[in-house]
Amino acid sequence: MTAWDAMAARRAGVPVFAPGHVWLAGAGPGDPGLLTLDALAGLAQADVVVHDALVDERVLALAGPLARLEFAGKRGGKPSTTQADISQRLVALARAGKRVLRLKGGDPFVFGRGGEEAMTLAAVGVPFRVIPGVTAGLAALAAASIPATLRGVNRAVIFAAGHGADEDFDWTALARTGQPIVLYMVMHNLERIASALMAAGLGAQTPAAVIASATTPKQRVLISTLEKLAADARQQKFEPPAIVVIGEIVQMRARLLGEDVSAAKEPP
Repeated sequence: MTAWDAMAARRAGVPVFAPGHVWLAGAGPGDPGLLTLDALAGLAQADVVVHDALVDERVLALAGPLARLEFAGKRGGKPSTTQADISQRLVALARAGKRVLRLKGGDPFVFGRGGEEAMTLAAVGVPFRVIPGVTAGLAALAAASIPATLRGVNRAVIFAAGHGADEDFDWTALARTGQPIVLYMVMHNLERIASALMAAGLGAQTPAAVIASATTPKQRVLISTLEKLAADARQQKFEPPAIVVIGEIVQMRARLLGEDVSAAKEPP
């Protein structure tokens, strides 16, 4: 009995992947342990796995022995398949009677273009199902010992995408909330966005962090301030994929790790 068979036996109502259907599934941030059982069910039953660049190889290794893996990754600034072509590929595979698992890093509906693919499938009548995943914006913080929310510190968390920084976006509104900001796909525009947030009134000494390759063996964490974050990340050669978090919750990491936090305390 395989590990999947053992888990399936313990879970009532294991979903059946029907031919001609598409499952839009989240693979989580990297660690295979953060897959949901339904995502694992999809991997075990799929005929074709259409996967993003950020899906960990250890996750892909869980696909069934007869499943075909198709790469459909999109990486900023690099040649990649267009979103329209990916969506149409899902339609074509489903109409050919395949069980199609569209596997995305994190959650398919959190900056993952899953909504666009779902709308394409819905428009042409291809049956589909959405399987949520653990989004990197939360998993990265937890993996870095930074609580996303903490009573007495924050009452909200803001998720924002950092790509397309040249577009008309009101960073001032985010800065004025005083709540932690978690940024996806931001490394190439980090300096510009940090400047915009400071110009909007967010303090230069606001704690900030970069978490690269979260939950994988390559994970790295950089703790800095909003003013210095971009320069520090550049100096230490932090590269995507990475999550950036800005706010007082970053200071909690030292406490959770039992480090000296005296420098982080406010003067009397």
